[in-house]
Amino acid sequence: MSFDAMWGQARSTAAARQQSSMQLNHADPYPGITTGGASDYTITSPDLKAVGNDAQELYHHLETDAFHAGATTCTASTELTDDGFKTGSALYSAWDTWRSQAEALLSACAHIHNHLEDTVWTHKNHEETLVTNLSVEEIDKHFK
Repeated sequence: MSFDAMWGQARSTAAARQQSSMQLNHADPYPGITTGGASDYTITSPDLKAVGNDAQELYHHLETDAFHAGATTCTASTELTDDGFKTGSALYSAWDTWRSQAEALLSACAHIHNHLEDTVWTHKNHEETLVTNLSVEEIDKHFK
């Protein structure tokens, strides 16, 4: 099969996959056009907690493991630079890039954990409010 044929097949497969992808029920992407039934996407609080806990665990592992070579790397890059080797500045640049990306990943893990934890609590409180309101309505019905 030629490259053009394989590329065409890959593009048609990707287009079909995109057309059949999940659609959330909060916005109509095609106003005035019926696109099908209700979404079958559901997620539970235990699912959210599991993902949030995984993000928190990754955060703690990365926090301790990502920076353990930092001091040694800085020392090595300084010594290499002082001895006239250009690899000293390259080593520092690599370390600085690693540090920056590791910090961004730490921030993302913390954000995911905090957001999902808040989502679980908000959902739980909302459910409790609904149950309470429905119970009060049932009681009120008997006194009218």
